[in-house]
Amino acid sequence: MNSHVKIDAAPVPFIDVAAQRARLGNRIDEAVARVLAHCRFLNGPEVTEFEGKLAAFAGAKHAISCSSGTDALAMILMAWGVKAGDAVFCPAFTFCATAEVVPWVGATPVFVDVLPDTFNMDPASLEAAIKVAEREGLNPKAVIPVDLFGQPADLDAILAIAKAHGLKVLCDTAQGFGATWNGKRTGSFGDATATSFFPAKPLGCFGDGGAILTDDDDLVPVLKSVREHGQGVDKYENVRIGMTGRLDTIQAAILLEKLAIFEDEIAARDAVATRYNAALADVCTVPVVDPRATSIWAQYTIRLPHGVRDGLAAALQKEGVPTAVYYRIPMHRQPAYAHFPAAGNGLPISEQLSGEVISLPMHAYLDEATQDRVIAAVRRALAG
Repeated sequence: MNSHVKIDAAPVPFIDVAAQRARLGNRIDEAVARVLAHCRFLNGPEVTEFEGKLAAFAGAKHAISCSSGTDALAMILMAWGVKAGDAVFCPAFTFCATAEVVPWVGATPVFVDVLPDTFNMDPASLEAAIKVAEREGLNPKAVIPVDLFGQPADLDAILAIAKAHGLKVLCDTAQGFGATWNGKRTGSFGDATATSFFPAKPLGCFGDGGAILTDDDDLVPVLKSVREHGQGVDKYENVRIGMTGRLDTIQAAILLEKLAIFEDEIAARDAVATRYNAALADVCTVPVVDPRATSIWAQYTIRLPHGVRDGLAAALQKEGVPTAVYYRIPMHRQPAYAHFPAAGNGLPISEQLSGEVISLPMHAYLDEATQDRVIAAVRRALAG
């Protein structure tokens, strides 16, 4: 590895959407042109085709595309009839969308701590949170495990706890779609799965988009009704409260082209993470992947001793290497959510991680020379 890196080199992209765009070239242009030609901008044929291919990729019976990952989560809760008095268990160390949708339907998010190695929901803390909810007179209704930074939560343990307590399982794989647990893709676990196609996601569109995956035949017509204003026999009969949750046909057309190269990109991301891990393990705490899982490395996130992170970020910025922090404030400390209940003991791991984690550039088009530049910059900064 060459440690003599030019500090005046061009900045490294944190996520390089443009490199993927260059690879796909005319395929994207032609896909969009086909939609412009047929003018079926909503519910066009590409939407149906994408849903079929997405379900096949994930190993799920059904895929229902929608307008965003957040709306996917909300649509599922609405279809299940989650309501006031119900408790929905969410990890505290995640993006706000996971918990945000729970108050939308009048229910109460109850925050759960995470594990220090995988950053995913701690099954023991989930058990504690269920007891807290019951003491507060709430009805334990559902759990939303998040596949944070690209790898699945401990689905063996969480599914067992959910079964014991009669909880619905809504898997949030917005950051983990394409990863596996015990050899099965995310999207094929629990009662339903929500995912996101936000442009920065490993499988992203050119705007907002999302999808729901499920094996529940009875849930599908309800979700489709919710997606279209709660329609019944047609759009002018409204049999339930719904929303406008469709995926635009142009976005489906773009996603079809991206899905075709997704396997290649997953392998490329894993190769980057493998090199990062080998080169950085002696200077920081590198990510750990559960042996039952694979990760798609939506983010490559390291841990540093408390108080070191900001100095590393500043040093890397001077060398043109961007960083990001996911997440500086855990959900149970966010002003909008601090009044909701949480598992006992203050969720110490979520508190600790929020002060220690930092993410490095990660995408499928990060060549070895650029990886080496990132690695050398991190090592120089931490050595100083």
